[in-house]
Amino acid sequence: MAYHALDYYGIDELFTHEERMVRDTVRELVSSRVMPQIGKHWSAGTFPHELVARFGELGLLGPSLTGYGCAGISPTGYGLICQELERGDSGIRSFVSVQSSLVMFPIWAFGSEEQKQKYLPEMAAGRVIGCFGLTEPDFGSNPTGMLTTAKRVGAGYRITGTKRWITNGSAAQVALVWAKLDGTVRGFLVPTQSPGFAARDIHGKWSLRASVTSELVMEDCEVGEDALLPGVSGMRGPLSCLSQARFGICYGAVGAAMACYDEALSYAKDRVQFSKPIAGYQLVQRKLVDMVSEITKAQLLCLQLGRLKETNRLTPGQISLAKRNNVAMARDIARDARDILGANGVTDDYQCGRHMLNLESVYTYEGTHDIHTLIVGQDVTGLAAFDS
Repeated sequence: MAYHALDYYGIDELFTHEERMVRDTVRELVSSRVMPQIGKHWSAGTFPHELVARFGELGLLGPSLTGYGCAGISPTGYGLICQELERGDSGIRSFVSVQSSLVMFPIWAFGSEEQKQKYLPEMAAGRVIGCFGLTEPDFGSNPTGMLTTAKRVGAGYRITGTKRWITNGSAAQVALVWAKLDGTVRGFLVPTQSPGFAARDIHGKWSLRASVTSELVMEDCEVGEDALLPGVSGMRGPLSCLSQARFGICYGAVGAAMACYDEALSYAKDRVQFSKPIAGYQLVQRKLVDMVSEITKAQLLCLQLGRLKETNRLTPGQISLAKRNNVAMARDIARDARDILGANGVTDDYQCGRHMLNLESVYTYEGTHDIHTLIVGQDVTGLAAFDS
């Protein structure tokens, strides 16, 4: 089935020529390379590693960074990349988000020149994969409670601790691990072949199945002095990375919603019950119109989010509002699309059920829906509803 992207308000003309070219390139990639195989990977619980080199060739890894082999496109262009990738699958977008926003960005922003030269060109080409180690088994929404520690030993550091729910974990050659050094959170670039480092995949997922999710275990893992990111200390480091990644998720969720709407509309126009296609019945039309309304609002929200970022005016609260709104919107649309497809919606012949399950994870990770509610609440009231 050919994909017809919803653009009810003619938003397309508000993007630059370059942004449309980037989006259309990724849209074609998803249609030709991702969609024919992603359902099988999702069912098997495997990630399509063969796509990584192609992502590198097209400049989709670290695309909004400048220099070091990165494409240097606009933040909005990066957002549209995420939108199109998540139209294919949340796990595909997650891979690119982690590589680009959670590993390459902090190296680019806070790393030494030697670290940038060592990692960024290889990561931009897809020859080196990274993962981001912040969340722990007992500390997700409250990362300041992390138990992972680093100690100075000789000419380097010894890291001990466990990180969980780590995208790309067992596929990565380098892990950006956040640990407390003398009580202060610092970032360390840990080669995954380091003695004392192990990545164990998490199985039994019914969401993000086409994504590698792991637990990282470091038992007296020794790294050199050159592993420490010199340019940042404290929670500002990991939180700034999360802001970059959440920006992409805001766009990505719109892509998943657009995919579900397109599938539901096509199905409803073809599926005949009683005397006519079900698209001709009032209750189905109401669901489709609700989808058009919510997707259009989210598209406009993302457009302004990108323009704010391009002019260095974007705030964490604004990102939280968009992440909260767009992911909840996409989750609801995926459920309604599944409802329109009836029993067919729970089979892997169609994509809305896969998106519906994937979005349960997106609703939770990179800050849960409730945590983003409290972030915006604090921003507008000046009063924190949680311990800071």
